[in-house]
Amino acid sequence: MNKTNKPLIVYQYPKCSTCRAAVKTLGAMGRELDVRHIVEAAPSAEEMTEIVKSSGLPLKKFFNTSGDVYRSLGLKDKLSSMSDEEQIKLLVSDGMLMKRPLVTDGEQVTVGYKEEEYERAWRK
Repeated sequence: MNKTNKPLIVYQYPKCSTCRAAVKTLGAMGRELDVRHIVEAAPSAEEMTEIVKSSGLPLKKFFNTSGDVYRSLGLKDKLSSMSDEEQIKLLVSDGMLMKRPLVTDGEQVTVGYKEEEYERAWRK
């Protein structure tokens, strides 16, 4: 359980109902939020590298595999032949490629929104 009072950085897309629900849940928990538009203020390659490392998740989990950009680029068949560095550069090149919301406090990370996961990870 997260014990810090650091603001949570929430990378989200404002038109996404799942992102809005996640922000609402975090706000109801009393968390201070630094909400960032995932397209206009996407993490840098360096930030994304740290986020992935902190998460312990496979890099593929950070891709919005159901998104139009992912499908139009044919990434389902291409990602496995790309290095992690190439995948991260691609990921940060277009915020719509990122699975959202992406939440971090610099130590732990959640990708996507599941209320029970948020309770475990972000409840003070």
